[in-house]
Amino acid sequence: MSGVVIIGGGHAAGQAAASLRQAGYERDVTLIGDEPHAPYQRPPLSKAYLKGELSADKVLLRAASFYEDKNITLQLETRATQIDPAHQRVSLGTDQPLDYEHLLICTGSRPRRLNLEGSDLPGIHYLRTMDDVDGIREGMRPGANLVIVGGGYIGLEVASVGIGLGLNVRVLEMEQRILQRVTTPTMSAFYQQLHSDRGVHIHTDTTVQGFAGTDRVEQVLCGDQAFDADIVVVGIGVVPNVELAEAAGLRCENGIVVDEHCRTSDPHIFAAGDCSNHPNPLLGRRLRLESVPNAMEQARVSVANMLGDPKTYAAVPWFWSDQYELKLQMVGFSADGDSEVLRGDMASNQFAIFYLKAGTVVAADAVNSPKEFMICKQLIGKGVNPDDLKNTDFDLRGLLAA
Repeated sequence: MSGVVIIGGGHAAGQAAASLRQAGYERDVTLIGDEPHAPYQRPPLSKAYLKGELSADKVLLRAASFYEDKNITLQLETRATQIDPAHQRVSLGTDQPLDYEHLLICTGSRPRRLNLEGSDLPGIHYLRTMDDVDGIREGMRPGANLVIVGGGYIGLEVASVGIGLGLNVRVLEMEQRILQRVTTPTMSAFYQQLHSDRGVHIHTDTTVQGFAGTDRVEQVLCGDQAFDADIVVVGIGVVPNVELAEAAGLRCENGIVVDEHCRTSDPHIFAAGDCSNHPNPLLGRRLRLESVPNAMEQARVSVANMLGDPKTYAAVPWFWSDQYELKLQMVGFSADGDSEVLRGDMASNQFAIFYLKAGTVVAADAVNSPKEFMICKQLIGKGVNPDDLKNTDFDLRGLLAA
């Protein structure tokens, strides 16, 4: 056996490789990534990296020298083509196959793509990798018409960058409101107003039916409407990369199914990050999360269990989004609540909304309120008095001891 093989090049893969060495694992550690870059951060891609505020080396999780110093083998621009669980082997196309003691699958997800007339025209982009963003930045010229298909967090982050760079920005969302699948009407309305005030044209209940252009995209077609476009960014969700796992006979259902130890249906194979579907005992259901904290912690739990240190993954999901000068931090799922309590003034762009179910905190959104957010994370699952939450003179830390 050659040790641990990790398939993937994102947060989970990079964290797992580091955790193995931190835990004193001395056998081979090999990381297989299909991109030319060492493991790097995804969140800055639609924010600081797209703006040009971060260089490529600053997006890397760790410098290349780290992997050399820790004797971690990076096989970049390499695609795993087959997993053979019976022989504990990974095939790499034309390269020599790798045997493994344990295998960690961190294949992540890929953007959901449109299959419409003209959707293959140059100038239509999806945002997932550093190379994707490099291509988008080439078209982000002041005065250009940027059309964003999809009013989710990625689309709105790109919109905020586009406005900052002097582009004419339009967002097309097929649902009745932006962020409809991920937050409440209150937060949707807040962000719609925020973007409208900054000059973004938002169209809801608008379905893209195709694209027009000669040598590259020139218009986005929506029924009897056509919007001029010099560049288009599509952000309509992602699809977990499970094909390799499915072909190997691993159980998959909206991701690679894992247990509380991040182990798949094969005892020698683990999965972590966007591609995994895991049980969450705190929420009482299975989840597949697109979240950096989730990927990092699942990687740590996977490594611990590989090395015989039984650990379970049980964490309340949390996320964040940067748009303009606003940082939104979210914990839990607002849809789980039956009531909401506002703390602060939304007009000031600094507030928190708590979501309660039968008087118990189940989720929270905090805008430019990092102190409240840190307490929000600790209040999940606690019964509270709503009047205490909304009273800005009341110190929320007093609820933690209750």
